[in-house]
Amino acid sequence: MEYGLIGERLPHSFSKEIHEQIGGYEYSLKELKKEELSDFVLSKNYKGLNVTIPYKEAVIPFLDEISAEARSIGAVNTIVNRDGRLYGYNTDFLGMKALIERIGAVLKYKKVLILGTGGTSKTARAVAERLGAKEILRVSRTGREGSVTYEEMYQRHADAEILINTTPCGMFPDIFSCPVDIKRFERLEAVADAVYNPLRSSLVLSAEKRDISAEGGLYMLVAQAVYAAQFFMDQELDTDRVINEIYDKIYFEKRNIVLTGMPTSGKSTVGRIVAEQLGRPFLDTDAIITEKHGDIPAIFREKGEKVFRDYETAAIKELSSVTGAVISTGGGAILREENIDALRRNGDIFFIDRSLDSLIPSSDRPLSDKREKLERLYNKRIDIYMSTADFIIDGDCEPSDVADSIINGE
Repeated sequence: MEYGLIGERLPHSFSKEIHEQIGGYEYSLKELKKEELSDFVLSKNYKGLNVTIPYKEAVIPFLDEISAEARSIGAVNTIVNRDGRLYGYNTDFLGMKALIERIGAVLKYKKVLILGTGGTSKTARAVAERLGAKEILRVSRTGREGSVTYEEMYQRHADAEILINTTPCGMFPDIFSCPVDIKRFERLEAVADAVYNPLRSSLVLSAEKRDISAEGGLYMLVAQAVYAAQFFMDQELDTDRVINEIYDKIYFEKRNIVLTGMPTSGKSTVGRIVAEQLGRPFLDTDAIITEKHGDIPAIFREKGEKVFRDYETAAIKELSSVTGAVISTGGGAILREENIDALRRNGDIFFIDRSLDSLIPSSDRPLSDKREKLERLYNKRIDIYMSTADFIIDGDCEPSDVADSIINGE
């Protein structure tokens, strides 16, 4: 193993893809139990390591030298083996700082809440101090290490202006969890979440609904990796350029392309074209429902629309942890807010806006099998399609042209 990441659980990690794009070196993911940590680190059978939860503090006693920044923070996320001596650094500091600056958060003279008490929370505290925060509080379930409990946070510190999550709450596979109730913070201005898988955590989604500037941890992950790669390769990089190039590439690769639109608007046809051109899997929520529960018209006829909608929501939640796919949804998927939230966790929503005159009644769509029913459905849903879309795509052209517009993000 030349370079790699060590942690307790790593099924969610994007680090291998990021590092191999930065430096072209081999990068491995190594899950370690606590009792295995010391032997692995002290074996020195590697050139460089990144360290993640829960070992950013635990590795410190095994190192020969620690940078001043890492020592003051009390956490190490990068280890370099130089001729048998282990050097520890903290590039999370620059990564967290880059994320906060990216969302336009101004911490100077502000009250900052940091969720968690692990190594990343110590880094976040150091960043908040550097950026001039007036008051910084760490939050934990137990109130240990001078932190406040979540109950105390709600009772005494709901006036916080900046919220930084450094806990794994909301991280894959537990993607529907949210560490706090955003609605209880009346003065909140910005949210930075270290969780990067899914691309938008429940915390980020709930902040966006209140028009609060928020972003997940992918940008931080890429930034800290670029700074770590400089130590690994012992060379300076054009960090801003490399960070943004790698971030854009990884985000594009991981983001799902989610298609919404009326029945017969061409979602399945266009979706297959997009998937083929991009080399991605194509997934269809109606196909999943049919496979599991049978013919859709029969479901409507025998069990009713509510049962079908429940099946649809279950299918969408099943797909919400998928990344890098093209997903076609049923015409009514946008009717439930929970569906939109699930789809946006790892995807951007593209509404195929095909005009009413170009839509065709279809016998396999019980709610739009006649012209008058189709028109009523269109008038009822059009505003929802528009308001839930990240991109509105002209659907009144050839499927290949619609696919090109989606690929180009038009």
